[in-house]
Amino acid sequence: MRIILFGATGMVGRGVLEACLRDDAVTDVLVIGRSPTGRAHPKLHEVHHTDFTDFTAIQERLRGYDACFFCLGTSSLGMSETDYRTVTFDIGLAAAHAVLAANPELTFCYVSGAGTGTGSRQMWARVKGETENALLALTERAYMFRPALIEPLPGGEPKTKANAVLQRVLVPLYPLVGRIAPRRITSALRLGQAMIRTARTGSPTRILFTADINDLAAEPTPS
Repeated sequence: MRIILFGATGMVGRGVLEACLRDDAVTDVLVIGRSPTGRAHPKLHEVHHTDFTDFTAIQERLRGYDACFFCLGTSSLGMSETDYRTVTFDIGLAAAHAVLAANPELTFCYVSGAGTGTGSRQMWARVKGETENALLALTERAYMFRPALIEPLPGGEPKTKANAVLQRVLVPLYPLVGRIAPRRITSALRLGQAMIRTARTGSPTRILFTADINDLAAEPTPS
């Protein structure tokens, strides 16, 4: 299976990339990004790209893939709704249109978040909800992943100060949360494993929550 990955240098994307590199079912990973991952692996290939609203220049590089894992995102903290919509809705849909134009049967896995919904009072949740709805309407092979708490891979520095502070506060609590509320926490690695499983065999639901992600990640790999 050949995978296109967006957001590989972020906290979620690092775990998803690691899951892809570890899984023998994944033969190629094409990372599209503005900055290099810093990884070296026989099945990892990287394309430097800066305009995430227009993929015309690299369209031919996108052909021949089975799935796209879209882990690119940003915090809405301090952003206007217009700006957040640009980096969330506009970029997400531009990427989906580009990879589907090159691979009509491709599976598109989108990382959203718990609380997403167009009826929410929170700006980020409404925009994410609109993005989800547009992707679900675009292809029947689109799946939305809504994790709650995500344990990152060890190492790696968060890209923003806000995320760095949040990570310092939350990471020591993950073992406790895992014991008292295991259905509310997953890891970036398990998220990647669940995406691979979904790309290979599908999922009973097109919107997956933390418990669904953990269940898929725990299933034995099909032969």
